[in-house]
Amino acid sequence: MTNLMERDSNSDISRNMTQKNNNPYISIILPCLNEEKGLPVCIESINRIAQKEGLDIEILVVDNGSTDSSIKIIQDLSTKFSYLALEQEDVKGYGSAYLHGLAKARGKYIFMADADATYDFEDIPKFIKKLEEGNDMVVGNRFSGMMDSNSMTFLHKWVGNPILSSLVRLFFKIKIHDIHCGARAISKEAYQRLTLYTLGMEFASEMIIKASKAKLKIVEIPIKYRMRIGESKLETFSDGWRHLRFILLYSPIVIFLIPGLLLFLAGLISMLILYIGSFSLFGITLYFHPMFLSSLCIILGYELIFFTGFSKIYAVTHLGDTDKIIEKLFKFLTLEKAIMLGGIIAVAGVALFITIFIQWVGSNLSGLDQTKNLIVALTLAIIGIQTVMGSFMLSILGIKEK
Repeated sequence: MTNLMERDSNSDISRNMTQKNNNPYISIILPCLNEEKGLPVCIESINRIAQKEGLDIEILVVDNGSTDSSIKIIQDLSTKFSYLALEQEDVKGYGSAYLHGLAKARGKYIFMADADATYDFEDIPKFIKKLEEGNDMVVGNRFSGMMDSNSMTFLHKWVGNPILSSLVRLFFKIKIHDIHCGARAISKEAYQRLTLYTLGMEFASEMIIKASKAKLKIVEIPIKYRMRIGESKLETFSDGWRHLRFILLYSPIVIFLIPGLLLFLAGLISMLILYIGSFSLFGITLYFHPMFLSSLCIILGYELIFFTGFSKIYAVTHLGDTDKIIEKLFKFLTLEKAIMLGGIIAVAGVALFITIFIQWVGSNLSGLDQTKNLIVALTLAIIGIQTVMGSFMLSILGIKEK
C-alpha cells in the first residue's frame, strides 16, 4: 500500500490501487434519513473524485428509517457502483447511524459526511492527506470563508455553533472552531481507541471531546459548505440542548465543582464570622439575619460538589470515560463510610435542635435567643441528609454496565 503522494505544487493525489485482504483504503460513511434528493448527488460526486484521484474506496450508506425512495436509490446505484453498500440501522439517531457505519467500515481511513450535498466531496483527498501526515483525526471548518450565503440559519451560524464551539475550546482546550461540522475523517486505528455511545446529534461533540481526552492528534482544515438539498432534520433547540448537555456532563469541574466550592466556602466563612459576633459592612451592622444566606450558600455549594461526583461517575461507568482520581476515591470512600459520616452530621444537627427545644420547654415556652444555633442545626441536618442520599446515588451510578 502506498500513501498519498503530491504530484505537483497543487498537491494532486494519486493512489496505488493494490490492496491487502481486499479491504478498501478509504471508507466513506453517509448517514441517511429521507435524503432521496441529495443522496444521488453525493454518490455521483464521490464517484467523480474517486475516479479523478484514483481513490480506493467503499461507500456505506447507513439508512436510519427512510420512508421516501432513498433505499431504492441506493439499491439501484449499487448495481452501477460496486463499492456502494446499503446498511440499515433501526435505532433512530444521527449518532446511532454513524456508530453502525463505523463498526462496518473496513478502510484504513474513514471519511464521514452528511448525505444532503452540503459538503464538497472534492475535499476528501485533503482530509486523507492530513491523516497520512500522521494526524489521527481531521475536522472541517465551515466558518473559514467558503460558506455559501444562506446555507446556515442565523441562529446556527451566529449563536449555536460559535457558543458551543467556544465552550469546548474553553473547557477541553481543543483548538477546533467548528465542533459540529459533519465532514470529518479519522483513521480506523484511532477510532478503535474511542468509546462512543451517544445516539443523537451530540455524537459530533462526543467524538471530538473523547478524541481529545484520548490524546489523539486532531487538526482542522477549511472546507466549502453549501445549501442543503432536501429538508433539514436538525431541531435547533432540542439538538442544541443535547450538545450543551453533553458538554456540561464532560466538564463538571468547571460547571459544578469550582462554583460549588466557592459557594460552600463563602457560606461557611460568613457563617462562622456571624456566629462568633456581629459584622459591619459599609457602616451597616449585620447580626444573625445574613446567616440564612450563609446557610443557603453552604447547602447549594455542597449540592453542586455532589453533582460533580454524579457527572464524573456517570461518565466513567456509562460513557467509557476514565478518571483515576474518581476510581481511587471510590475505593477509599465507600457507601458505608459516607452513610456513617452523613449520619453523624445529621445527628449533630438533630441533637442541637433537641437541646434548643428542651431549653425552650424549660423556660415555660418563653422566647429564646437561639436563632444562630437554629440556623446551624438546620444546616447540619440538611448537609447530613444530602450526604446520605447523595452517597446512595453515587453508588447507583457507580454500578458499571457490562
